[in-house]
Amino acid sequence: RVTDGLRQALALAGGPAVWPVDGDPAASTDAPREVDDGIALVVETSGSTDAPKRVTLSADALLASAYATNDALGGPGQWLLTLPANYIAGAQVIVRGILSGTDTLVLGGGRFDAAAFAVASSHLDPSRPHYTSLVPVQLARIVEAADRDAFIAAALSSYDAVLVGGQVLAPEVAERAADLGARIVRTYGSSETAGGCVYDGTPVGDTGIRIVDGAVELSGSMLADGYLGDPARTAAAFTSDARGTRWYRTGDLGELTLDGRLRIRGRADDVIISGGVK
Repeated sequence: RVTDGLRQALALAGGPAVWPVDGDPAASTDAPREVDDGIALVVETSGSTDAPKRVTLSADALLASAYATNDALGGPGQWLLTLPANYIAGAQVIVRGILSGTDTLVLGGGRFDAAAFAVASSHLDPSRPHYTSLVPVQLARIVEAADRDAFIAAALSSYDAVLVGGQVLAPEVAERAADLGARIVRTYGSSETAGGCVYDGTPVGDTGIRIVDGAVELSGSMLADGYLGDPARTAAAFTSDARGTRWYRTGDLGELTLDGRLRIRGRADDVIISGGVK
């Protein structure tokens, strides 16, 4: 249903915005039900010390992010969805599949299972590049299982790219995955940036990066419009400079290395983010 809804919302003629909700939809009845015509997706994120935020993303922002991913990975391909569609990482896998004109395979079930991941991977079209998006805990489970199961190891190495984001990827997991032949791409971004917009420290698409008082700010055509029904939060998180460029304040501390790569040093507050949950 999310795929069909996003396909309509991304269409030139437009369609109702999609708001994937985890659990009972009635739990979100306090939010406005009308959005601007250009909005295609609403993503609800957990609040750090306040109420949840409902991030509004236009079709243009979602497509800009998907095009940037295609360019960064070397072209479109077929995706395996392993993440919930109510998170931006999962929703963007669906958008990329729509853009690529391929059938996105969905890994169903509850708790992530490495064996099920391997079986689903074997059903991807062998004539197309294979992509998937994982959070670090999922990759860790695959790596652990791959040590005992050659089928799982082969599934992991079959991907042309495995995007990993949502939290810090432990170096030992990344090294073991590389030893197994996995092509890992570390991603950085958020719901407010339509998902990952910095790959392996390098901005993709027209993403801009600046460091203001030690904090990371991002710009680009993938930025969200703001927060649904919350103009005060929107004004606090999104600003424009003298040239009219719009910037998103991430709340993360970081630095740019001599070769221009972004390095995240931690949060500007005491929030821990794990898989999109604060």
